[in-house]
Amino acid sequence: MEVSDRSSPPVAVIDIGSNSIKLLVASRSQDGSILELTREVEETRIGTGITGNPPRLREDSMQRAIVSIKTLLCQAAAFEPAQVVAVATSAVRDAVNGSVFAGKLFDATTLELGILSGREEARLIGRGIACDPAMRGVGAFYLFDLGGGSLEILGFENGQVSQLASLQLGCVRVTEHCVSDPTQPLSADVIAAIRTHVRTLIDVSGFRFDVPPPASAVATGGTATTFRLIKGAVEGRPLDQISATIGVAELRSLAERVASVPIEARRAIPGLPAARADVFPAALLTLVEAAQLAGIEQFRHSVFNLRYGLASELLERVQTA
Repeated sequence: MEVSDRSSPPVAVIDIGSNSIKLLVASRSQDGSILELTREVEETRIGTGITGNPPRLREDSMQRAIVSIKTLLCQAAAFEPAQVVAVATSAVRDAVNGSVFAGKLFDATTLELGILSGREEARLIGRGIACDPAMRGVGAFYLFDLGGGSLEILGFENGQVSQLASLQLGCVRVTEHCVSDPTQPLSADVIAAIRTHVRTLIDVSGFRFDVPPPASAVATGGTATTFRLIKGAVEGRPLDQISATIGVAELRSLAERVASVPIEARRAIPGLPAARADVFPAALLTLVEAAQLAGIEQFRHSVFNLRYGLASELLERVQTA
């Protein structure tokens, strides 16, 4: 990317999710939009075992995460970012030793970790989707962001967030809660348990699917991305050439397929990252059940999520400093 295309110095965001750790380095373009310079992912799964009582990060998971963050910091350094920020979401905020991890990370990297509340996470996701050019002029819609530790659901009316919920329905958490052996095919009873668990937590949250029609739905997070990667592998095309529209019926069909086979067969599916093979059935089933509760038949996939929302805020600070 030519320096002349930018109207601001770049910033770097490291998002420490329950399943993966992601880097975004971005700048502001001449027209004011977010300009992605690089985007990287490390499949680390710091959230392993987070459903324990009490929820606790494992020592080996914390060390893996720190190694991954160091790798991402090296990749970000090549762009000479004006500011680097690291934030953590569901797994770290729920863990009784989340502050211990923050201390270990600071000792290893001098990065001060921001541990986001569920509402802060949802707010930044909402700000991120506002950066998506495809969503300009779309006033009423639902946003579903499915991660490893949590599911954020937001309702938008007139382009503004009208309600939000942050639920403990991430794919790692749901798998640990409902699936005793994720290496084996899921039985009908396990699938029913996942559906009931998802429906119960959404019902208890009090989230109302009452955005005025015609409301559309947007999906962000690794599950929607993986769906498109699988479709791209079948069609022999890269992600950016695969339609961003994802039918709920297509998700249901893929869920039935991956749930019916053992993990070795899932890992052999082209486009499905091997590190996600154990949690992918629960992820798909969660997204399908949420869609059914919302009464929607399709999603639009967007990559403009929490990282873009935080990058947008950082760029404002850099430009006004």
